Amino acid sequence: MKKILVGVIGAIALSLSAPASAADLAARPYVKAPTPIAAIYDWSGFYIGLNGGGGSAHKCWDNYTFAGVLVGGEGCHNATGGTVGGQLGYRMQSGNWVFGVEGQGNWADFSGSNTSVLFPAQLNRSRIDAFGLVTGQLGYAWNNVLFYVKGGGAVVGDKYDVFTTPGGVLLASARETRWGGTVGAGLEVGFAPNWSVGVEYDHIFSGNRTLTLNTAAGVAFQSDRVGQDVDLGLIRVNYRWGGPIIAKY
Repeated sequence: MKKILVGVIGAIALSLSAPASAADLAARPYVKAPTPIAAIYDWSGFYIGLNGGGGSAHKCWDNYTFAGVLVGGEGCHNATGGTVGGQLGYRMQSGNWVFGVEGQGNWADFSGSNTSVLFPAQLNRSRIDAFGLVTGQLGYAWNNVLFYVKGGGAVVGDKYDVFTTPGGVLLASARETRWGGTVGAGLEVGFAPNWSVGVEYDHIFSGNRTLTLNTAAGVAFQSDRVGQDVDLGLIRVNYRWGGPIIAKY
């Protein structure tokens, strides 16, 4: 009897010291899932890109004597064609506002001509073979969509020729590098991390310049004051490095 009592007491002690079963454990508290993270596109950083499109330069010729006396207008024409080039810049974003600077250089083939009103036996031809822009930018971003305006300085490489008409014999020519100002606007969309594509319009103010056109032998042939304004339409693709996306709760 004593042995049976000892066994019962041992079994009770063993059951009291055993770990609680799964049914005896308290339920695990509910934990709310983390709030989704919104990806915010950041336009800050350096970028490099390519551009291409077309342009038109409106040019009006006025003939002057070599002493600077106006003879009369020779007429106007549009020098049109295509262009391709590249750009390099830096942008900094603060809130929705984007500030930047950019340098751009392009090859161009804008050409046009008109028969001189004063000298009907002459054809005046104008060409632009290159231009460059150095501008500041101010933009406003809606996540990966950026609208911006720009303005600054411009330089244009011009060539002028006078031919006989008919016949097309070159009588005289001149070259110049013309400085001026530019304003423009663009819309750019980030379509992948670090990559964006956009469209841009620019207007170049080149003013008036008086030129001496020389024969092939270097003899002064005639003097003309040429006014010029250039309009550009470009498609641009940029690659940017430096923090393209910020995760924000």
